[in-house]
Amino acid sequence: MLSRRHLLVGAGTALAAPGTLVAQPRASLPRIGLLIHGRPPTPEEVAASVVRKALHDLGWVSGPTAILDAVYSEGDAARLAARADELVQRRPDVIWCGGPPPAVAAARATTTIPIVFWGVNYPVEMGLVASLARPGGNVTGVAYAVGPGILGKQFEALKAIAPRTVRVARILGGASLVDVRGAMLRQPYATADDALRTLGMTEERFSLEGGQAVDDVFAAVRAWRPDAISVFGDPATGMHRPRIIAFADQHRLPSVFGTKEFVHAGGLLSYGPDTNDTIRRSIGYVDRILRGAKPADLPVEQPREFDLLINARTARALGLSIPASLRALGAQVIHE
Repeated sequence: MLSRRHLLVGAGTALAAPGTLVAQPRASLPRIGLLIHGRPPTPEEVAASVVRKALHDLGWVSGPTAILDAVYSEGDAARLAARADELVQRRPDVIWCGGPPPAVAAARATTTIPIVFWGVNYPVEMGLVASLARPGGNVTGVAYAVGPGILGKQFEALKAIAPRTVRVARILGGASLVDVRGAMLRQPYATADDALRTLGMTEERFSLEGGQAVDDVFAAVRAWRPDAISVFGDPATGMHRPRIIAFADQHRLPSVFGTKEFVHAGGLLSYGPDTNDTIRRSIGYVDRILRGAKPADLPVEQPREFDLLINARTARALGLSIPASLRALGAQVIHE
């Protein structure tokens, strides 16, 4: 394997003497595949990309030291399998995937090329790894969070700041999570149902899967007449972040998210791990694999810290106050 800073550069053909052939090293750059469940980024988004910055900080720069080969599904889950197959045919040295659908698509496409995932909540249940401690195959990465508590914490925070909330509309990037074999994974939904029931709330799920028009999803949400909206946070919903925030504002709906980027964009509150930190740690696994480590030997990492973030400006616009109980839990409040 190549080191991240010492790359083999091809030398020209030379003959020391008649009949004597001098070895001719071939130029070779490591190929890093990126399987993205979303649209291609704008130049501004590329410049701000945490993934690319993390790779750069570790010495993997597009052009001089590595080939970054990104493919995009345009947010259409039906296209992921074909895009994963295309990427595998290019024989990357490692594939990085953000979120469950790309990770599953990549794992179905290859059992030999190393795969590093980020943001997968149930990697064992989805069949991506044998266990967190011993992945055992060609897949490893950094989980979003493992365990039932995170959804409960999100809904507890929502109920604390908007106590009249009963009906929650959850906007999803996909209607269901499936494992590597294609079976539906029901555990996340059962966990959410338990947490909601304890708090006296109920939810309805509205999916953007299959190219469903965003306007149609919003119309269905309005017809259900929710008290609040919930977005766990995935690449498909991330593509529509401004529109989701504008929808919540227009209809004066409190909103809870799994990633803080939505709150910085104007959402009410979020609870979850530090997105940038976990992405950087997953890229650290890409670096280790390019330097010779095996995915089977790299335990799946879990988030170390969880942040509760509240947008005070949005709370004021909704006529809500931030309770002392959330501040006591260490909530970060912006725009006070």
